[in-house]
Amino acid sequence: MPNQRRVTRRVGLKATLAAAVTVPLSGAALPAPSASAAARRAPRLEVMSFNLRFASTAEPNSWADRRPVMRDLLRRERPHVLGTQEGLYQQLRDIEAGLGARYDWIGTGREGGSRDESAAVFYDVRRLAPVEHFTFWLSGTPEVIRSNTWGAAFPRIVTWVRFRDLRDSGREFYLLNTHFDHASQSAREHSAALMAERIAALDRSLPVVVTGDFNVAAHRNTVYDTMLGAGLVDTWDSAAERSAPYGTFHGYKPLTPGGDRIDWILATPGVTVHRAAVNTFSVNGQFPSDHLPVQAWLGLG
Repeated sequence: MPNQRRVTRRVGLKATLAAAVTVPLSGAALPAPSASAAARRAPRLEVMSFNLRFASTAEPNSWADRRPVMRDLLRRERPHVLGTQEGLYQQLRDIEAGLGARYDWIGTGREGGSRDESAAVFYDVRRLAPVEHFTFWLSGTPEVIRSNTWGAAFPRIVTWVRFRDLRDSGREFYLLNTHFDHASQSAREHSAALMAERIAALDRSLPVVVTGDFNVAAHRNTVYDTMLGAGLVDTWDSAAERSAPYGTFHGYKPLTPGGDRIDWILATPGVTVHRAAVNTFSVNGQFPSDHLPVQAWLGLG
């Protein structure tokens, strides 16, 4: 059997397999949790959603300038799971190198290859083990690679992974990561409806966490209403503690206190949200992306 991590990192080169089947991973062979261990308080799971801004050589804010700031941010925060948007293959490899050996990632390009933007999921291998993963397209033909039937500017995808939490008695949960279209409200509405349908088909006994750039403001769009109607809550609203609020897209301009949150972390109601944050990290005025990452510290039990 080939090295599964190697396959998952390069799944864009094998997109037919990624789109056609749910892929079981070797982590499924872990021992079952004991009842006594399951009874203890769940350790916090640190989740981040981050639109990376694709790697460009254009100045200012080229990837060469942003990469060390991105590395410093991620090394400082060390999320257990990170849902990314817009990352190009070499950019994702750069992030992998910056995070170090304790991280791996799963993802494929939205065009079905390795040269286009991805919705990759990074995870801390000391904390999480993927059990299975799947990529589907946000279209009327979700299993068709590169499909775009709703008039979006680009094909859009969802990467989902069923994880086993190695520090929480082997508890499992789903992570779905996505990037909705920036141009078409109709495509976003159809995308939200498809995600709601797919979430309803998952194992209802397991928690669900959704990360993404939805390209609409929380509380002010039917897309948000549809996602919450899928049985999810906004971790920002349900958090016991919150950071200062900022608009999550800044475009390298001054930050907007209380601005629109278009990047969200959602979860099923049984998930405890200890804290939520919009991270404003920069170095000498250089931001790692044109979006601010959003974070949530969760208890899955």
